[in-house]
Amino acid sequence: MATPKEFYFVIVGHNDQPIFELDFPVGDRKKKKSRAELIYRHLNQFIAHAALDIVDEHTLVNNQMYLKVILNLIVEMYETYIKHSMNPFYEIDSPIRSSAFDQKAILYGRKYLI
Repeated sequence: MATPKEFYFVIVGHNDQPIFELDFPVGDRKKKKSRAELIYRHLNQFIAHAALDIVDEHTLVNNQMYLKVILNLIVEMYETYIKHSMNPFYEIDSPIRSSAFDQKAILYGRKYLI
């Protein structure tokens, strides 16, 4: 039996620290994170950085990648981040702890990824 896959979305600040992280489980799986999942969360960060390195190397060889769905998600989240960062109480590169931002990220994740 195959395990359900999850999508991991992260916004990385200027100093390579994550300022927003979200897991998108496939389906209606709304459960609390287990202790092991919280302990190994740093592995998601490592895998995300490694995946970006592979994409970066691939773009040097071939710039004709079809990533329209990912591009749409990034554009929507970029607009959401810009609107959030225009808040005078938000300090740039500080972790985002906004329930409205979380809800928008979940909405766009379900719209484009699932």
